[in-house]
Amino acid sequence: LASYALFIMYVSLTPFRGWQDQGLSFIDVLDAPLAQTYTWFDFALNCFSYFPLGFLLAYMLRSRLNSVSVLLITTLVGLLFSLLMEYTQLYLPSRVSSNTDLLSNSSGAFAGAAFALIIASHSWFSQIRNLHDKWFKHGRMCDFGLALVALWIFAQINPSLPMLGSVFVSALARWPFDVVPQSPFNWLSTAEVSLNLLLMGILLSTLLRLRRQTMGALFLLLCAVTLVKFIAAAILLKSWALLFWVSSEALVGICSGVVLLLAALRLPRNWLLWSGTGAAVLYMLLLQDLLMLNMPSNAGRLYHWHYVHLLNYNGLSQIVSQLFPLLFLGYLWRTGILRK
Repeated sequence: LASYALFIMYVSLTPFRGWQDQGLSFIDVLDAPLAQTYTWFDFALNCFSYFPLGFLLAYMLRSRLNSVSVLLITTLVGLLFSLLMEYTQLYLPSRVSSNTDLLSNSSGAFAGAAFALIIASHSWFSQIRNLHDKWFKHGRMCDFGLALVALWIFAQINPSLPMLGSVFVSALARWPFDVVPQSPFNWLSTAEVSLNLLLMGILLSTLLRLRRQTMGALFLLLCAVTLVKFIAAAILLKSWALLFWVSSEALVGICSGVVLLLAALRLPRNWLLWSGTGAAVLYMLLLQDLLMLNMPSNAGRLYHWHYVHLLNYNGLSQIVSQLFPLLFLGYLWRTGILRK
């Protein structure tokens, strides 16, 4: 829930520069006609954006309060959070405050809360919890680890980034009619993909009850990410950029990452945690080198339709990719302490 709240703040307040008082009154924004800033696309997107916020908050509160209280509190939190974002946008010349956003955001939070309460009342929903208890360990750190998996998936499904990579390739931002020289095989990118896969494999091995299930879980996870990445590329990217996320560096990196993971899974638990720590540190150092050699570029030309939301997502997925090894190190440290 905290991660998703930060996600909304990022999307709502980017580019985080140019702060100034524009002489606008927030009361005028609230009194403006709804049709003045109303589009079906923005309304649907805002509802969808606040839907997970309402869902997560209601899921947390459902065991402590009755359904009516959960709906009221969740909708009120969504409204107040949206109110804060819209008010802050008054000081960003590149953003537009809208009373329609307040309506759509609070509606999305209400819909998410209602959906959480509806599915929680069905018997099949309890089976999901049973499957969770069967395959994964218990405890708050396990839940934190699953949240890290969700963050990793969020960064990986970006179709403008290479498979398991986290650096924008400058050549991808050019027009397809430009003459782009053939670049040599980048072993640094291969190492990045390999370490990225190794980190996720070690993370899954600490979450699963049986370590031998790690490779199967990782295979299913990669299949799901590949499918979603392909669908996202087919919807968002231009036809000539459909398979740009597939590269020889990524394929070689995946193969080498699997070999390293198979070797790491044979280690005792303490050595496995230490190998994950070393891999995370090496991944961060390697990522900084890649950023110095090839600064992230604007991948907007890859898309066949352009909205500021896409630019926000590109930047956010880049930030999540860089923060993931730090969060992973914190998870390994807490896991080792609790184990002792």
